[in-house]
Amino acid sequence: MAVKPMGGKRGMPVPKGAIKKGTAKRLLHYVFHYNKGRMILVFLSLFLSAIGGLVSSVFMQINIDKVIVPGVQAGSFDAVAKKLALNLTIMGSVYVVSLIGTFLYNRIMAVVTQGVLYRLRKDMFENMQDLPIKYFDTHAHGEIMSSYTNDVDAVRQLVGQSIPTLFSSTLSLLVSVSVMLSYSFIMTAVFIAFVAGMFVIVKFVGGRSAKHMVAQQHSLAQEEGFVEEMIKGQKVVKVFTHEERAKEKFDLYNDALCRDATEAHVYGNILGPILKNMGDFVYVFLALTGGILLSTGIPNPSFGNVFTGSILPITLGMVIPFLGMSRRSTQAVNEMSQQVSMIAMGLAGASRVFTLMDEKPETDEGYVTLVHAEIDENGELTETQKRTGIWAWKHYHKADGTTTYTRLRGDIVMEQVDFGYVPEKQVLTDVSLYAKPGQQIAFVGATGAGKTTITNLINRFYDIADGKIRYDGININKIKKSDLRRSLGIVLQDTNLFTGTVMENIRYGRLDATDEECMESAKLANAHDFICRLPEGYQTMLTNNGSNLSQGQRQLLSIARAAVADAPAMILDEATSSIDTRTEALVQDGMYKLMQGRTVFVIAHRLSTVRKSNAIMVLDHGRIIERGTHEQLIEQKGVYYRLYTGAFELE
Repeated sequence: MAVKPMGGKRGMPVPKGAIKKGTAKRLLHYVFHYNKGRMILVFLSLFLSAIGGLVSSVFMQINIDKVIVPGVQAGSFDAVAKKLALNLTIMGSVYVVSLIGTFLYNRIMAVVTQGVLYRLRKDMFENMQDLPIKYFDTHAHGEIMSSYTNDVDAVRQLVGQSIPTLFSSTLSLLVSVSVMLSYSFIMTAVFIAFVAGMFVIVKFVGGRSAKHMVAQQHSLAQEEGFVEEMIKGQKVVKVFTHEERAKEKFDLYNDALCRDATEAHVYGNILGPILKNMGDFVYVFLALTGGILLSTGIPNPSFGNVFTGSILPITLGMVIPFLGMSRRSTQAVNEMSQQVSMIAMGLAGASRVFTLMDEKPETDEGYVTLVHAEIDENGELTETQKRTGIWAWKHYHKADGTTTYTRLRGDIVMEQVDFGYVPEKQVLTDVSLYAKPGQQIAFVGATGAGKTTITNLINRFYDIADGKIRYDGININKIKKSDLRRSLGIVLQDTNLFTGTVMENIRYGRLDATDEECMESAKLANAHDFICRLPEGYQTMLTNNGSNLSQGQRQLLSIARAAVADAPAMILDEATSSIDTRTEALVQDGMYKLMQGRTVFVIAHRLSTVRKSNAIMVLDHGRIIERGTHEQLIEQKGVYYRLYTGAFELE
């Protein structure tokens, strides 16, 4: 089967992103805000390093014009040797200082760079933790990971290499031109004309390289997103023998990345040789110009003599260091040009990092909190720091400044709720239901009917478009999201285990749970026996989402994790869908124990798991079309009856 391109020319997967406005300024804030003292030392070190080249040129002119030529003419070779020895000693001392400056600059920049990356990763991750579920539902996980790897590495090259090199080269160029002007205006004018031509080439060639570097960074993220998706779904690929299709789709992403990278490096690679050859040409042309000035004795205006009123001819001691400085300056221009594409790539990486950091965090205007409570001698609820097993909603009333406590029971009501993930497509329409404390409410319906959406609204992963949801009589919009979710235990169809021991994964449900409480939760979920058979029992390490366990065992751990949270309300989203029949019997037994005294919402395709529910809601296209107990719905002989008897199957 041919794979259709996903948009863009020649099958480009996605359009290329642009660098976010203000990225450079914001990145420099990270560099300077936390490292003011260090950056001052960096600039001083770079200045000392650049001064070394300046002093060597100055001393070369002095040695030739003031020491060697006069000494040879006078025949005083001993005096020449002594003066040369003194000057060379001074030059050596300056070079040592310059070397120290270079060493300090490199060492300090290594610390600064890692500090910047540390804060970027820290801010990025902290902001990511505050993003709504919707963000992760609409962005490829591989693309997000690319921001932590490729984009941060591009920033590392920018901060640790490109910015210092650019500053050092610019400083070196300015210092050299300043000294050149003190030697000869004529030769400096020739040099500046050639350098201006070099910058025109840098702008033309380097600009195209930078453009494709930005595109390369974007294409790389797209390819990594696809690869991450393929690795995660490798079993599905093999089951349906879509290896060839996967290869073809990968080729689209890989072609786009190869094309962008090739264009970027073609322009980047030809820029260096062009500038080097131009530098050689400048050197030769300046040597000819200097030779003409020396041989003709034409007056040589410069900062060194133009203000003295006597414009003297150029000397050999001026021409030789001038040529050396021109070589050093063209090398500086070449170094600056080589950073153009790296700067563009670094800014593109920083732009993607800041884009992730600037994603709007999950809003929470709730002010009702969940607290431990106890009943005083008057029979009133009061707040306590002790874990009493009684929870209460702490409701501060701004109007009169009073605080009331409502016991957490798990009484949940939905009133005429409408919702759509996008405004133009409604998923739920006029959904109303209630769940009394301790009741089990089951949702049955085809895929896409809205079962999971209802539970997503109860814990406010998404907010409703219209209607109301009340929890113990309180509008859930008034409850802080973290406290709301703390009151809801949840077991998902897709298990997520983390790198760590079995005990740590169970304790994830409540971090202050003791080992004994974790074990009791495992026993409740009927997971204790298989855990004891593991090589190191509860201390067995789990990696790669618990790949060393069966699907059923992973689900049992997920149920144990929910049990240790000891929440008064539970959401079981297809919790037994990936468990075999024998394991299901064990899980059901544990789940029934877990459900005692709790409000439970169950989503299930296996109707055997919902027979004992207090109420069963049958959904179709976002509407509740039937409701009642198992017996009542069987008597109605409607959709549920046909599902239960096999006359109709869930899609």
